[in-house]
Amino acid sequence: MEPSTELTALIEHRMSAIAIGHLALRHSMEWDAPPTMAIYFNQKQVIEGKATGFTNGAIEAAIVHCRALLEFCGLALNSTDSTTLREITEKRKKDDYGIEQFQGLRRITIAEAAKYYSGSASEAEAALAYVIYLANKGLAHTAASFTKLDDGTRLLEIAFRGVPELICSRVYIARGITPPEYTLQSRARTT
Repeated sequence: MEPSTELTALIEHRMSAIAIGHLALRHSMEWDAPPTMAIYFNQKQVIEGKATGFTNGAIEAAIVHCRALLEFCGLALNSTDSTTLREITEKRKKDDYGIEQFQGLRRITIAEAAKYYSGSASEAEAALAYVIYLANKGLAHTAASFTKLDDGTRLLEIAFRGVPELICSRVYIARGITPPEYTLQSRARTT
């Protein structure tokens, strides 16, 4: 049975959340100190403060959505090595969605996931493992697992690019469907 339109909408929502987090990460990487921000709804300012009021939450949400989509594809963190993945072989719980529920699709291997990155397969795997590790440890516990502008930031940026590409290729294009437009338009700073 083909999954519901609700699942398709959830996948698109997750991809959009990752794109927003990716945008936030790229902006935050440019700062020595967070600039001020103002958020407008219908041309009326409703929020002001430091830019981290937007970027922190957007990055954290993207991390969680990356983990969810990787698990949806059949990938999880290796329990003995936080820099590598494992392929999920266990039967899914009744209420868990998986890529294999789409007609003609199957769980993705580590090698297949890594091939969507232009760099080395080991770097791609490390980036995908890192984003799952952050979701499991860095966000769920008070831990020193993410520091801006360290190697983890680079891995996170790779994962934020790679997971949506993986989903576009293996969920949409593999079924002959045009992937949804999930990215935001942003403006370059003028000053």
